[in-house]
Amino acid sequence: MVSVGLHALVSRKHRGCDLTEQPTAWENQTNNQGVRKRTMGRKTSKKHAGVNTDYTVESVSGGNADDNDRPHKDKKTTPVPQTSFLRKQIDPETAKYFAEIANAIEGTEIDPEERSVICGNALEETRGKEAELATDYIISHTLQTLLEGCSLDHLCTFLQSCAKNFSHIAADRSGSHVVETALKSLSFHLQDNENHSLIEHALKKICKAIVVNPVDIMCNCHGSHVLRSLLCLFKGVPLEEFHSTKSSVGLAERLNLKAPHAKNVSLQPVQIFPSLLKKFVSEMLNTASEDISKLQMNQYSSLVLQTVLKSLAGNEQELLHLIRVLLGSSAGSANAGNLLEGIPIRNILRLVEETAYSHLMEAILEFAPETLYDELLTKVFRKSLFRMSSHHCANFVVQALASHAKSQDHMDLIWEELGTKFRDLFEMGKSGVVVSVLAATQRLHSHEHECCQAIAASVCTGDEFPKGIVPRILFLENFFCSRDKSNWSWPHGTKIHVVGSLILQSIFRLPSELIQVYITSITSLEEHHVLEASKDPSGSRFIESFLNSNISGKQKRKLVAKLRGHFGELSVHPFGSFTVEKCFTASNLNLRETIVSEMLPLQPELSKSKQGPYLLRKLDIDGFARQPDLWKSRQASQQSALKEFYATFGPKETKSFEKESFLADTVSKSKPGKLKDIRKEIETTLASAKTSITPFLAHQVSKKVKRSKDEKKRHRKDGESESKRKKIKV
Repeated sequence: MVSVGLHALVSRKHRGCDLTEQPTAWENQTNNQGVRKRTMGRKTSKKHAGVNTDYTVESVSGGNADDNDRPHKDKKTTPVPQTSFLRKQIDPETAKYFAEIANAIEGTEIDPEERSVICGNALEETRGKEAELATDYIISHTLQTLLEGCSLDHLCTFLQSCAKNFSHIAADRSGSHVVETALKSLSFHLQDNENHSLIEHALKKICKAIVVNPVDIMCNCHGSHVLRSLLCLFKGVPLEEFHSTKSSVGLAERLNLKAPHAKNVSLQPVQIFPSLLKKFVSEMLNTASEDISKLQMNQYSSLVLQTVLKSLAGNEQELLHLIRVLLGSSAGSANAGNLLEGIPIRNILRLVEETAYSHLMEAILEFAPETLYDELLTKVFRKSLFRMSSHHCANFVVQALASHAKSQDHMDLIWEELGTKFRDLFEMGKSGVVVSVLAATQRLHSHEHECCQAIAASVCTGDEFPKGIVPRILFLENFFCSRDKSNWSWPHGTKIHVVGSLILQSIFRLPSELIQVYITSITSLEEHHVLEASKDPSGSRFIESFLNSNISGKQKRKLVAKLRGHFGELSVHPFGSFTVEKCFTASNLNLRETIVSEMLPLQPELSKSKQGPYLLRKLDIDGFARQPDLWKSRQASQQSALKEFYATFGPKETKSFEKESFLADTVSKSKPGKLKDIRKEIETTLASAKTSITPFLAHQVSKKVKRSKDEKKRHRKDGESESKRKKIKV
């Protein structure tokens, strides 16, 4: 419980507080003694926080933290003027009050209801002083704690009171954290529909304050983040999820390893305030219409505009209007087939060479409706793709064009310009463009074979073909940087190139008849090269992709055999352990026995490693150690059942399973009786299925029903509990 003194503290009102312009003794003392140890993730400033400068200077071309390949241009800078705002100093009594509040509620256990009352009463003391308190480095931390613990009424009241000076608070280093904490607290109350009207009223007041002069907030490093958080609140997406800009996510989408944002269900929640979002975006753009060129080039406003595009995903008309404005359209509207009317095309080709605008164009291409994407590709970027691919910023736009191509016609245009330029792109270090084109050919099932041939021809010709294809792709950068490419050899001790590994992973997802030269190349690798690759983080992934592919079992076992004698050391290696698991799955009975035999002496080490316990269970090392013959019999039975299942239910292309299975070249054969029993059980299950459930599901359902009946019988024999009898009655 909180003491009576604390209740008196939080309920009193200040009378006649004199806001002096001089620093207070309390402020100097707390700054020197470091009363506040918690910094909420902010860096300590030498100057007194909250004092805004008259100008904020940012890089014209900007940049994004998620892409280290794009260099930042520091030569060009454009000052973004802001209205002068002089924060008044906090009077000693107010400063002392919030210091006592901080000491009372932070790090102490208080009843939630009582804590809400205390936080609400303390927030009432901020009336009329929100800007001064929120931009104070020390007190702003206390305000964040109060906003996290107060009721919705006090939260909305505080935000509405901040509206008058919202742009100054949001653009401040400390104030921006306060506003974002308030918005995050609001998001927790959205789950209750009854709160929506109260929240919407508060948000409307904030939006009105922002649209008066949105450019200053958008171009400010702190203000832009606040705006993005506000847009996330409209969308109903968690702030952390929407702000996530990991480069690995974009790369996974380009390689078809992850569903794009537009198709990802988790990123398509129902908009909480759709009309407010559309109105806010519309008014913000109208006010900033004369400064679009500035917003296009600024790194912080570019991030805001990218978030706006994400927020409007699915609203085709709003997206069309927004994108036309961002492209510099002077016309109010346009007809289908002529959506780029009034847009300076040459200016777009120039701007995509700037970092901030290239990021913005990537987002435009991702969310643009198909009609607009088609016009951008055919009327703006066509005949310029290779030139753009050579540029350190514009090449990312080409990658986005390939990643978001909508049809085979689009792929034909891209392939026409880039299909013969792969070697040039590799030499310029623009392998990302090749990766994106390869992934697009797979996604649209267009030019797949030609793409594989072009990649192989770009890295290997002459006597080294096709043996040298895989090694050179694995070490792309090393190979193309070497002076004597004709005498290049596997560079021992060098890390495998990540993009090279990803290219091969994508290629091994294609049908085997399209990639025969790659199969020949990988199965021709030297044993020590396969071992070295298995211990490399990128190399192990590439080998796993080969073993997971639809390539024949004979070819897979040819590669696995090269690791004979090294399965033990690989099993305790952090990366090699994953390769061992895939090798075991792809092996025949003899190879499986070899793998387990080599791992057997290393059981103690395996039990201590991260992946070891899993391998011990899956490969049944214990069972092999106790009864090798029984272990072999179990392995044979499992594979026989799997083979029979595929023979009965699998698609036509899996009918060759028996020929390629690990039993194909072993002496041990499963008993015919077992296969007949399995087939009889399956036929009985199918006959009993009265609905149109697929055979596989029907088989699974019947097994569950049978198991359920057996469990009920067992319960009756042992005596059912009261809760079980109630469930049966229901």
